[in-house]
Amino acid sequence: MSRKEHWDQVYSSKPSDRLGWYKPRLQTSLEWILALGLDRDAPVIDVGGGASTLIDDLLEEGYSAITVLDIAEPALELLRARLGDRGAAVNWLCGDITRIILPEDAFELWHDRAVFHFLTEAADRERYRENLCRALRPGGRLIIGTFAPEAPPKCSGLPVQRYDTDLLRETLGKEFELQHHRKELHVTPGGVEQMYLYCAFRFAP
Repeated sequence: MSRKEHWDQVYSSKPSDRLGWYKPRLQTSLEWILALGLDRDAPVIDVGGGASTLIDDLLEEGYSAITVLDIAEPALELLRARLGDRGAAVNWLCGDITRIILPEDAFELWHDRAVFHFLTEAADRERYRENLCRALRPGGRLIIGTFAPEAPPKCSGLPVQRYDTDLLRETLGKEFELQHHRKELHVTPGGVEQMYLYCAFRFAP
């Protein structure tokens, strides 16, 4: 089964609030984004946005240039259905972050919770990094949430790459300056404990 087939099946087979990474509100992400003080028309991309409630909150806060990228069309359909008319303000992209080519200098903020750690092959991580460095504007910000070393070795039936701050900095490259980080325990709807590492970086190529 291909990566896309896997995620299409996941989002088609379970309600979004039963998926392992579901949270009613991505409080850490939202707090960190608001703390950046970005203009509300600053372009933002949520990579692997899926059926996340972060987009609801960003729209509520007045952000008007949001792009959501996800590999699974069923995930985007769930989010579009939930947003209703508000979804007209969102730019929707269905694609694999390791295959799609994002435009240059397109975004002030790149947000990713729970995509990067699924890239267990070095070549896929490098293609992700190439897109990140192409699409994020100099001085732009990256907020990323990955599995920490204490987290399980698998999620949604797939192996994951777990990170501490040193490994994440090394993998992303010297262009990314770590601003702050924290660990946060996530408990899945099924009761599984997953320790996340959240990091905020400034892009300084």
